[in-house]
Amino acid sequence: MEVYMLPWQNFAMFSGRAGRREFWTFTLVNLVINLIINALAKQVGLFSIVGLLFSLAIFVPGLAVGIRRLHDTGKSGWYFLLMLIPVIGWLALFIFMVQPSSEANDYGAVPTL
Repeated sequence: MEVYMLPWQNFAMFSGRAGRREFWTFTLVNLVINLIINALAKQVGLFSIVGLLFSLAIFVPGLAVGIRRLHDTGKSGWYFLLMLIPVIGWLALFIFMVQPSSEANDYGAVPTL
């Protein structure tokens, strides 16, 4: 739970670095929560305003942790715009996100998590 809360504590901090564990914990927990919300909304048969609000709530922290993760691999946060290119951009971004942390770089020291 502590690892999941790190991006919330650094809510809109786009500088610095985020390790693989911090990024993937945040991403996967939010994916599971979103799937549960959507499944419950489908059972009720209504459009899920809760799902929309949840997606809006995690947008900025998700963007920040994604950019910090790119910083951790030694890449600029602007690489996050690859998300706008279907399939090829998503694959490239996924490869960047699973790479191990680089040594100390321009964005700071190696993160502990």
